[in-house]
Amino acid sequence: MRLLKFLFWSVLALVCAPAMVLSGVALYLSPSLPDVETLRDVELQTPLRIYSTDNRLIAEFGEMRRFPISYEQIPPAFVHALLAAEDDNFLNHHGVDPMGLLRAAAELVQTGHIQTGGSTITMQVAKNYFLSSKRVFSRKLNEILLALQIERNLSKQEIFELYVNKIYLGNRAYGIEAAAQVYYGKSINELPLADLAMIAGLPKAPSRYNPIANPERTKVRRDWILDRMLTLGYIDEASYREAVATPITARNHGANPEMEAPYIAEMARLEMVERYGNEAYTQGFNVYTTVDSRLQEMANSALRDGLQEYDRRHGYRGPESRNPEITLEQGLAMLEGYRSMGGLEPALVSAVNSDNVEIRLRREQTGIIAWENMNWARPYLSANSMGPRPGKPADVLKPGDIIRVSRLEGDQFRLAQIPQAQSALVVLGPQDGAIKALIGGFSFLQSNYNRVTQARRQPGSSFKPFLYCAALDNGYNPASLVNDAPLIFVDDYLDSIWRPQNSGGDFLGPIRLREALYRSRNLVSIRLMQDLGVDKALTYIERFGFSREELPRNLSASLGTSELTPLQIAQGYTAFANGGYAVKPYLVERIEDRYGNLIDYARPAVTPELTEEQTARLQSYAERQETETAEEPVAAERIVDARTIYQLNSMLQDVVRRGTAVRARALQRNDLAGKTGTTNDQKDAWFSGYNPDLVATAWVGFDQPATLGRREYGGTAALPIWMQFMGAALEGVPDRTIPMPSGLVTARIDPTTGRSAPPGSSDAFLEIFKQEEAPPPYSELEMGGYSNGDGSVSPLELF
Repeated sequence: MRLLKFLFWSVLALVCAPAMVLSGVALYLSPSLPDVETLRDVELQTPLRIYSTDNRLIAEFGEMRRFPISYEQIPPAFVHALLAAEDDNFLNHHGVDPMGLLRAAAELVQTGHIQTGGSTITMQVAKNYFLSSKRVFSRKLNEILLALQIERNLSKQEIFELYVNKIYLGNRAYGIEAAAQVYYGKSINELPLADLAMIAGLPKAPSRYNPIANPERTKVRRDWILDRMLTLGYIDEASYREAVATPITARNHGANPEMEAPYIAEMARLEMVERYGNEAYTQGFNVYTTVDSRLQEMANSALRDGLQEYDRRHGYRGPESRNPEITLEQGLAMLEGYRSMGGLEPALVSAVNSDNVEIRLRREQTGIIAWENMNWARPYLSANSMGPRPGKPADVLKPGDIIRVSRLEGDQFRLAQIPQAQSALVVLGPQDGAIKALIGGFSFLQSNYNRVTQARRQPGSSFKPFLYCAALDNGYNPASLVNDAPLIFVDDYLDSIWRPQNSGGDFLGPIRLREALYRSRNLVSIRLMQDLGVDKALTYIERFGFSREELPRNLSASLGTSELTPLQIAQGYTAFANGGYAVKPYLVERIEDRYGNLIDYARPAVTPELTEEQTARLQSYAERQETETAEEPVAAERIVDARTIYQLNSMLQDVVRRGTAVRARALQRNDLAGKTGTTNDQKDAWFSGYNPDLVATAWVGFDQPATLGRREYGGTAALPIWMQFMGAALEGVPDRTIPMPSGLVTARIDPTTGRSAPPGSSDAFLEIFKQEEAPPPYSELEMGGYSNGDGSVSPLELF
């Protein structure tokens, strides 16, 4: 009897001991376990995404590419595929699968190492969200306990959703929606069964079963999953056969941007990092910029076409690599090391014929360069000289050359080269300063240096309108005569002499202010600043957004010797386009969180023309944030008299009609105005111009200042870029005629004297004057001066 009792208690102890040990371990570990309720509010790391104002993706930043989706958005076929691959008993167990754990224990006994781990989907959620990946017994016990808690607190759908949004699936893709985008460029609910099964096979080993690196191994894994789905009754025989017959078509779709604006993307990224630090990359912010995708595409084309046209004018610098002894296979292998830049593709010359050149491109493409598309290639000697014209293709290219080409139509290409000169183009909305388009160089891959915001260069004569505006606001009018005659300045301290010159080296004598501007006479600008006073003139010019420290405190400032960025010049010109108001450039229109909730939005100062539209925008933001009262729009400050702006606009329109930008008449618009700019030795070429809807500034030059060539000016190098952009942007848009403000009058003027013209004068023309500054009628003019109405006479002054 005692023996029986002993045996009973011994057996009971042996049976209860494991349970007691496990209970003790559970009691010991439980206090240190995290609260699984936090899974309901988990914030998955989601990248920063930048969009255009018309909702096109520009770029994505962040180590983890993730698009969290809800369980309802997951295709049922994928649910079945993942269960077949990872945990076919998921819907029945309570977080732990005893049979799976027994299999894992058997493997441990046989091999001495932990192999599969026997983890369920719930256990993997516990590990992915709370634990490390280190394979130790304590982690496994924590994993089991957490899985049991998770099953008690969350539904199966919630657990499944947490799992598929967290898992790493290769190529920076975290979660199944990101994997679908990366490998197929589509949403998960757009994929067929075969592709869903492929993605379901990735969690086991994303590198081993990567469909891009290991398509054969991936297909084996995918077909095994399909077979499991058939066995478990998830699919029928016909679906199975169709799916296994489908080839692996995955390829890397990257971040999949919908438009090309890398300089914009970088500006937005920097602004977000400045606001939110490193959290900008992980919190799933969606940033909507002011950039219009249509205008951005036009800006990209205009800048690249203009730079390439400039480059062709100065000759061909030869192939990027010349390899006369190379085989075709070796050449194609070498070609893989080159990347497309600014729309120019690398190509290998495979044959040179009498009237064309045959080329091979990457991805087994072939093409032809006809003679007429390469006969421009005179050898480059310097910025001012070229070698003889080539007579045949063999004078330019040899088999084995690696060159750059631009695509025309079909298999036809043009010989090209990556320009050594650089350019910048920025487009602003004059009513609020919104950046509508921006490109900071020929190619972001070539250089991420943003010349719109970072390149400080002398603007030359494109700076003169700011000085002329100061003059018009301080007693001058468009008909005022200023003497275009030589000036000499002697610096006794530096023992130096400054003899400023006009561009052509000539002098025209007394000249009206209007004509001086459209002819860009340097000596007139110097005399204006001399008469106004340097300090007074610079103080006035500051109102256009320039810092006093950036403006040299001497007469050379009148010629545009300040070092300024294209964005600063464009900002200044917005006041000319909007009627005299100060607006500031801005890029970020609004910021939303990963769920589309509005976080912040821009509150730019706006002109009266945009006030109604901005009011509606602020009202819509207030409604989204459930705010009772919408903000009032910020009114832009008027910085110049509307009458002065009207006079100056008329003068700047003459720059297009008859001055240094006369080729812009080809656009056949009457609402365009602007100013060219060229610096000493043609190191910088500028054109800043506008109509009431858009302001655009184009710059061309070398990053390390050097001459563009003696025939290159603002009107030849920069203006064509501006013209191509504005012509496309304003196509079909009617001319905008700005009404004359009250307080202005017109009078017939003698072009020689700038005074009222006598009746019947054949060469007289109408000029615009402020009412209080209008010249007296011709009948009141006496003795070469203006009658003051009291018998005295004021002589005509020349400055």
